[in-house]
Amino acid sequence: MDPSGPGPSSAMGGGGGGGGDAPAVAPPRPAQLSRYESQKRRDWNTFLQYLRNHRPPLTLARCSGAHVIEFLRYLDQFGKTKVHASGCAYYGQPAPPGPCPCPLRQAWGSLDALIGRLRAAYEESGGTPESNPFAARAVRIYLREVRDSQSKARGIPYEKKKRKRAQAAEAASGSSSAAAAAGGSGSGSSRAAAASAAHQAAGGSSGTAPTPGTT
Repeated sequence: MDPSGPGPSSAMGGGGGGGGDAPAVAPPRPAQLSRYESQKRRDWNTFLQYLRNHRPPLTLARCSGAHVIEFLRYLDQFGKTKVHASGCAYYGQPAPPGPCPCPLRQAWGSLDALIGRLRAAYEESGGTPESNPFAARAVRIYLREVRDSQSKARGIPYEKKKRKRAQAAEAASGSSSAAAAAGGSGSGSSRAAAASAAHQAAGGSSGTAPTPGTT
């Protein structure tokens, strides 16, 4: 063996057949969060910050439905929805013609969606459904009361919107059923036509005419 020959390292380096380092592979990008997931993370961090600032300080393990309702009321100061008081001249009007001193509140729809995201975030963080404070009965009752009071104060029938969605779903279901029935009848007529053509072809190949009254 020639001691002047290439060593192991030079032999491995020469396998490229032309020199030059291999291009660096960029690390994979982290998956971008959806809008819902991003909002859920922000809501969860906001709630945890609220617990840290609570007086006295409150831990997540000791949080109850009453604390969740307290949090929702705290958020009302950042609301942008005008909710008319019962003594306001614009009470029950969806489009009041002028300003009034009634306070701004968080809209019921925003609070309902917020609780849904926090309920999911709680369980994703290791909480159990049984101990989930965002799923407490008291929270559901509070949201129902907010919905009913805002519906009357703003003149917005929330139940009517639900009925419209249900009717639209029923209409879509009916149209899909009709389309399926039409497709089934079309395939049946096609099969009948194919069978008739095959019968006629068989009769012609045998040289015998079909008996009257049997076709």
